[in-house]
Order: sequence, then structure tokens, then C-alpha cells
Amino acid sequence: MPDAPRILVIRRRYIGDLVLLGSVFRNLKAHWPDAQIALLAERGYAPVGRLHPDVDRVRAFPAKAGEWWRFLRELRATKFTHVLDFDNTDKTALVSRLTGATVRVTYERELIPFKHRWVYTGRAVVDDAFYRTHPITETYLRLLEHVGVPVTTRDFHLQPGEADLATVQKFTGGPRRRGPGDRPKIVVHPGSRSRFRVWPAERFAAVCDRLQEEHDAQVFLIAGTGERAIAREIRDAAKSHLVLIDETFSVGEFAAFLAQFDLMLCHDSGPMHIAAGVGTRVVALFGSQNAAIWRPVGEGHTVLQTTLPCTCLPDLPTPCVRDDSYRSYCVRKLGVDEVFAAAAQALTAR
Repeated sequence: MPDAPRILVIRRRYIGDLVLLGSVFRNLKAHWPDAQIALLAERGYAPVGRLHPDVDRVRAFPAKAGEWWRFLRELRATKFTHVLDFDNTDKTALVSRLTGATVRVTYERELIPFKHRWVYTGRAVVDDAFYRTHPITETYLRLLEHVGVPVTTRDFHLQPGEADLATVQKFTGGPRRRGPGDRPKIVVHPGSRSRFRVWPAERFAAVCDRLQEEHDAQVFLIAGTGERAIAREIRDAAKSHLVLIDETFSVGEFAAFLAQFDLMLCHDSGPMHIAAGVGTRVVALFGSQNAAIWRPVGEGHTVLQTTLPCTCLPDLPTPCVRDDSYRSYCVRKLGVDEVFAAAAQALTAR
């Protein structure tokens, strides 16, 4: 085995999942300082890898069938020594095998069929009780023992580029406050992958008004392209002036943007994990998701969640599916006073 391993980490998606690989990269680099680490992800999510200072190269799966031959030939030519497959799908198993790496590891999760056993030289067995009661980062780190890497840290930090930081400062007026006389800056991201998980716009507006009036905060709104309608609803419902950032940022620029703030108010989402990764304190609104697995990583973050299992609310837009976290409205059980109090406490604790 060469002194400097060449390691391929495969995780297809999503933003939060790729952010939370940070402690894996950190431990690989701590154990093998000269290792070359590559991340392979789907094209729309691969740019997250560039925020990890321990990742040397980011690769994307081919977008077209005609690109696969060249892609696999390049992977083979890289002569990877290790593959860490965090997905264990048909596609990722094939890629893992075709790299020619001597060490190829993945998970065997209880209750999930273990695919393509013959592809892998090792597997981390994760029982369902462990998975459901630990942060996802702990599940990720279980794979390292199967490549001989000790876990010496659980810390990681996303690092936006200098050009991205320079680009976004014109939208925020500069970085987060530095002295007691500076106004705190808060960013609100009201989007979610599930419309069931979205807290009502009028409640966001009420919290924003109180933060500006009672804490002299400056509140910014930002949302993804498909989520801007709710950001505009919040701005229109607010009695005070909220700064709406109606801009399309790259992943790197978005991370740099979030790094400018003292606090982020948001749902359980990929942006939540990016904010925590760049060192911005988070107040996160959870529905019926498992907060033990998906809470933001790091100190000082606040997760708000009603007691579970929650009872269905009256007058819902569509029927609630109680056992499906993507189709339940539990986040609506959180009130304005509760969310304001958490945000206010997070501001004063800085």
C-alpha cells in the first residue's frame, strides 16, 4: 500500500449529507496528511465538496450516458487505493468496483437490504437503534474503522473562498458584528424540501418584527429559486423593514453569505447545515423529523420541536400523514413566542 493513499469518497446527495461528511474528511487527513482525497457526488451537489478544506478534488457523476466511458477510464487511471461508499446503491457499487481500489467499504444498515456484497472488502454494520439515536456524523464515522483510521476529532469547518466572500459582502454590508455597539445581523431562510415542513409566513414576520424592534437586529431574508414566494410573503406581512436578497448564489457564495451573520433562523434543511458549518449560530424549526440524527453540528445551536408524536391540527391545507416526516405539519405546533425567545437568547449568548 502506498504511503500516500488516494481515497475516493462517494456520497451522491444532498447538501446537508455532504456538509456533514466534514468530520470524515478531517480524520482521514489527520491520519494520512499526504493522502489525496476526492469526493464523488451528483452534479448539482458536488460543489459542496469545495467547501471542505480537506478535500483535494471534487468529481461529479456523468450527466449523459455518452460520458460514462471517459469518466470510468479517468477513475481507473487515478489508481485509488481506498473507496468509501456512503450510499451502497447499484450505481455506486459499480463505480466502487471499477476503480480497482484494493480497499472498498460501505455500510450494512439494519432494515435496509445490503447490496452487492461481493463488491466490498469491508462493511460497517449499523443497527437501527444506533442509527436512530445518534447524529448522522456518528454513523458516517463508523466507516473509518474499516479502513484503519482512528476517530480523533468530530470537529470540522466549511471554508468559503476569498472571491465568494468578497462577492457577498456587498449584499450584507460586511461580516457579523465584532463589538458591543454593532447591530446583530440575522438571516432567515424559510424554505424546505417539503412544503409540509414550512412554518407559516405570518409567524416568521412576527418574529422578525420583534427581533428588530426589541433587539435592534437587522433581518435579511433569503430563499432558493423555488422558495422565494414565501420569502416575499414574510416581507409583505412584516410591519418593519426586512432586507430581501433576491439573488441566485452559487453554493460557495451562499456559504460565504451565511458566514456574515450572527444568527440564522430556518427549518431543518441543507442551508441549516451550511450555516452551522461556517460558524453561524442556528435556531432550527423541526417538524416530525428525527432531530437526534439531523440536528445541526456544533455548539450553541437551538432545535425547536413539538412533543412527538404530535396530534394532527385542524384546517390543514392537505391531509397530514402522521408517520411521514415529509408529509406532516408538526412544525406548525411551534408558536411565535417560543421561536422569538429562542432567537433572542441565541443573540444575547454570543
